[in-house]
Amino acid sequence: MARILVTDDAAFMRLQLKDMVTKAGHEVVGEAENGKVAAALYQELRPDLVTMDITMPEMDGVTAVKEIKKIDPNAKVIMCSAMGQQAMVVEAIQAGAKDFIVKPFSADRIKEALQKHL
Repeated sequence: MARILVTDDAAFMRLQLKDMVTKAGHEVVGEAENGKVAAALYQELRPDLVTMDITMPEMDGVTAVKEIKKIDPNAKVIMCSAMGQQAMVVEAIQAGAKDFIVKPFSADRIKEALQKHL
């Protein structure tokens, strides 16, 4: 069982992700509504993996990946993006993200991504 930090500015998206992560047999140890909160929670909780939205207020997902990688170069981050955010996804992967999942989420894709990177 892995410890997961879920990051998305939309509460319903966090709820959806939490549900899928829990059903895949993992524990959600924290939730963040933006990249700034995600980086702070990462520092505090040291989760096994982070799901990271790209477009968020205060600090976007790409910047948050860079911040988390400064805290822990081995951090595992999976980006969650809407269609049409390919350029930012590429930037996030270059910053150290491991994978990306396209919204709307499918439980199978979430499960597959978690298995692949844990």
